[in-house]
Amino acid sequence: MTKDQIKNRIEKLRQEIDHHRYLYHVLDQIEISDAALDSLKNELFKLEQEYPEFITPDSPTQRVGGKALDKFDKVTHETPMLSLFDAFSEQDMRDWEDRMRKIKNIAYNYFCELKLDGLAMSLRYEKGFFVQGATRGDGKVGEDVTLNLRTIESIPLQLRIPKESELKKIGILSSPLTKGEVRPGRSTGILELIKNGRLVIRGEAVMSTKVFQELNKKYEKEGRALLANPRNGAAGSIRQLDPRLSAERKLDFYVYSIETDLGFVTQEQRIEFAKLLGFKALKMNKACRDLEEVFQFHTYWEKKRAKLPMEIDGVVVKVNDLALWEVLGVVGKGPRFAMAYKFAAEQVTTRVLDVTWQVGRTGVLTPVAHLEPVRVGGVTVTHSTLHNMDEIKRLDLKIGDTIILERAGDVIPKVVQALAKLRDGHEKEIQVPSHCPVCESEIARVSGEVAYRCLNKKCYATNLRNLIHWASKGAVDIEGLGQKVVEQLLKEGLVANVADFYALRREDLLSLERFAAKSADNLIQAIQSKKKINLAKFIYALGIRHVGEETAIMLSQELPVKSERISDLALAFQDMKLGDFEDLADVGPVVAKSIFDWFHDTHNLRILAELEERGVSLEKPKKQEINQKIAGKSFVLTGSLAGLTRDEAKAKIRELGGDISSSVSKKTDFVIAGEEAGSKLDKAQALGVKILSEDEFVKLIK
Repeated sequence: MTKDQIKNRIEKLRQEIDHHRYLYHVLDQIEISDAALDSLKNELFKLEQEYPEFITPDSPTQRVGGKALDKFDKVTHETPMLSLFDAFSEQDMRDWEDRMRKIKNIAYNYFCELKLDGLAMSLRYEKGFFVQGATRGDGKVGEDVTLNLRTIESIPLQLRIPKESELKKIGILSSPLTKGEVRPGRSTGILELIKNGRLVIRGEAVMSTKVFQELNKKYEKEGRALLANPRNGAAGSIRQLDPRLSAERKLDFYVYSIETDLGFVTQEQRIEFAKLLGFKALKMNKACRDLEEVFQFHTYWEKKRAKLPMEIDGVVVKVNDLALWEVLGVVGKGPRFAMAYKFAAEQVTTRVLDVTWQVGRTGVLTPVAHLEPVRVGGVTVTHSTLHNMDEIKRLDLKIGDTIILERAGDVIPKVVQALAKLRDGHEKEIQVPSHCPVCESEIARVSGEVAYRCLNKKCYATNLRNLIHWASKGAVDIEGLGQKVVEQLLKEGLVANVADFYALRREDLLSLERFAAKSADNLIQAIQSKKKINLAKFIYALGIRHVGEETAIMLSQELPVKSERISDLALAFQDMKLGDFEDLADVGPVVAKSIFDWFHDTHNLRILAELEERGVSLEKPKKQEINQKIAGKSFVLTGSLAGLTRDEAKAKIRELGGDISSSVSKKTDFVIAGEEAGSKLDKAQALGVKILSEDEFVKLIK
């Protein structure tokens, strides 16, 4: 932007911030969230720091005010670790209470616990000693992470034995027992269970924000991948195979349940007892007489959560009377007696840089906003789907707009509002493309639908197949980039062609479901490691119709490619006439035309240019080492080889000047027969073709 544009932007930001300050402080009204307002202030602060000549006294910024494991064993939970249903408003909570009253019509009281953003854990104690800890897993079966949980100092390795006076204080009374009797709910019986019985404790393993920040500073200095957020840091720590790495993360543990039935009356009493055993519980948790007190508790901590030493994303509200839990029961994935009352979604502001269109499985075109990178919910976001033109019109959105972006929990970020007052006149209308961005076919708005569709029914399938083919083993061979991941990237608008793989960033993946920090890092590393591609594999990976591996190898050997630049490869193909391709060995008119057309298609040439821009280069074939026994000879492989893979065998034959064929004929010189050889061996015997065992083949190529 020019200096005049910067000055104008600063003035617009000041006006918008002052407008919302007045609404909030004077009129007690809110149009945008505190998080979104803070994002605007942050942008203003950065601009003023960069251009101090534009700072004025009235600017809003000037106010004063063990041993490593090979793998984890599976653990079956004694009682399922249930999920909780979510509520997002006071009305949701009232509806929940109404549903419970249909089962038992009484006045309910509650126990409120801050909802920690960590990892649920189940701990088992026998005769007072910690013997096993497991992750939630699928709720029924988790992973044994005992060694890692032992590194958490707030998890007692041996339970503390409470005093009689302490038990009496929380309502647990003493009474005599007959020999061998254990009576839950009475102090003597409970103490007996602690000393000689089994207890299951559940709680949340979390990473404090302080530890998270310190670790990221340390990792940055060491050149290691940074943690995305404290929850990912905790999850990564718990799932380390080496407990020493877990200890480095300095996790904490907060109890929220004792699963063993000890005859307690309330959830509050149960948590107080867990504290007597030596567990840490959140001091902020509170018993509430009714929903109105729950709402006050929720509102208070939503405003104060930034001051807490760990991240929270809501309040878990439980019916305090434990006797009612069995009456209310469980429905679907979770209990009726508890609800996760979430805080308002986190919001930030950013700008729309561009809008592109993605083609879906049914041909529907979906607009995708390309955003100025912004961090929200622990993830840096650069894209957001806009769904359809009706949604764009509802938002009154333009390219260049400042928008409010929302990300609740792990939900994919969405645009919730365009801030029209910040426009400077350079914004552009968002237009529906006249032709499909993938195949350039016609598009049309189907009657009765909000969506536009590509009329070429093969468009999505062809594009998806090309993307999957590029990453496949015979082509570029990118580990971790299988069909499901490719489909997910395509669906969310992160890739439209193969060049987009090389523009993916860690943050793009972390905004998707099922991607944690480690899996995101691994995929990015796998993609970046395949930027230098063997010439034959590159040609094959392009997915040119009728061009298989053998034709791609032949083309890589015949083409006069002078450098590693993709643009030189494109020029070499374009300089050849259709007849030049037909003159090549084993290339007929159909294959020749397919190759010729591919390299004269502007869409394909744009993709090649993008690949080069993103650092992809070619690895020219090695100078061929001629073996007179093999050079010019035709080989067919059948059955499985023990000492080397088929690909390794084929590569060696080609290195020595031989040719590979997929079928046996009179022109075949050798058939290499491994174990469980099929019909090709029978045909070779019938035609009198020389058959080599694996050992004979190995001797031949030495």
